[in-house]
Amino acid sequence: MTTENNPTAVVDWEHPTPPTDLIFDDGEPLESNRHRIAMNVLIRSLQQAWIDRNDFFTGGNMFIYYSSAQVRNQDFRGPDFFAVLNVDGTNSRQGWVVWEENGRYPDVIVELMSPSTAKIDKTVKKDLYEQTFHTSDYFVYDPFDPTSLQGWHLDHNQQYQSLTSNERGWLWCQKLGLWLGTSEGTIDRETAIWLRFYDVAGNLVLLPDEAAAAQAQTAVAKAARLAARLRELGENPDIL
Repeated sequence: MTTENNPTAVVDWEHPTPPTDLIFDDGEPLESNRHRIAMNVLIRSLQQAWIDRNDFFTGGNMFIYYSSAQVRNQDFRGPDFFAVLNVDGTNSRQGWVVWEENGRYPDVIVELMSPSTAKIDKTVKKDLYEQTFHTSDYFVYDPFDPTSLQGWHLDHNQQYQSLTSNERGWLWCQKLGLWLGTSEGTIDRETAIWLRFYDVAGNLVLLPDEAAAAQAQTAVAKAARLAARLRELGENPDIL
């Protein structure tokens, strides 16, 4: 669409009638089953960490639409993991459509790299997330390479600065108030070194099934202590 003063100017998504014929699935699968699991680990663990909150949305492998030009060019962008804070997390979404979200972009993005995507993830996508999305924290990690974790934080000049890891090799995600680090384990029947969240104290942020197992273990231990105490009282009634 052109304007009267500049016939070549393109009106972006702020136009009152933005595109509505959006595609939310290009049929392209994730790089591998491990990539799929790694994505779900981040989504499920953040949801578990903030289980009592409804003021955020987290998703993965979902298209993010941010301009009408992008729609016309079918320039699909679907981060492997992203989180947006201070939004209604109860809304059902097929994708993240910026003009339907009051102009909100992701606050945190993680791309799960592979040899075929690493260069784009660390150049083209990094530039997009820095210059257009202004995403506060951006991380990349290859689930098949435990040494590949890198991250950047947007400074006051709206430019990415590389994050420095702590003594454990973790990177601080300022926007979420969590560490991103690695942890070896078996998830969904696959053993690998997974990218995981850790809280400020360094505790692993558990997945829902891990949290349920931990609660069950605590309940068993508590019951065992109670049974031992009752036996002690039975053998030594004078304690009462």
